[in-house]
Amino acid sequence: MHVPTHIMSGWCVGNLFPKLNARQRLMCMIAASIADLDGLTRLGGQESYWRWHHKVCHNLTFGIISSAILVIFSGRKIGLFLLYLALFHLHLNLDVFGSGPGWGIYYLWPFSNWMFDNTAYSWQFYSWQNELTAGILLLWTILIAIKAKRTPLEALMPNLDRQLVARAGRIRA
Repeated sequence: MHVPTHIMSGWCVGNLFPKLNARQRLMCMIAASIADLDGLTRLGGQESYWRWHHKVCHNLTFGIISSAILVIFSGRKIGLFLLYLALFHLHLNLDVFGSGPGWGIYYLWPFSNWMFDNTAYSWQFYSWQNELTAGILLLWTILIAIKAKRTPLEALMPNLDRQLVARAGRIRA
């Protein structure tokens, strides 16, 4: 699944919880996309990427550690930890289907090299299913901007967030 799709999934799910603040919604986006940090293995070459992507960060251990770190930066509440861990698992599920055949998940790594093989369940990386998922999440993101008057940029670039919300308001009228 594409990284922007993961980011939008975290944003949209985070907006289902009205008590979350801007920083916590930002952490939701990070939680939903952080597993793709292992994509940086591409810097070590194609072979390194094929060997380590979906292994180093696409596992339960990394999910627990990253969720705990996100909680430290956003409000030290068990509910937030569970939300971030759920969003991490949403990432894994989207990847099981949307990363293409042969991209299994090493869920128990580094304790086991067992791989959940997704070949029977997945579709191609550049598929209509991935495009549809991204399109639905983009539409949902736009609807949040119109209705809730905020965008995924609210915590990082508040001025641009306000400009986009104002523009979305003009579209609505």
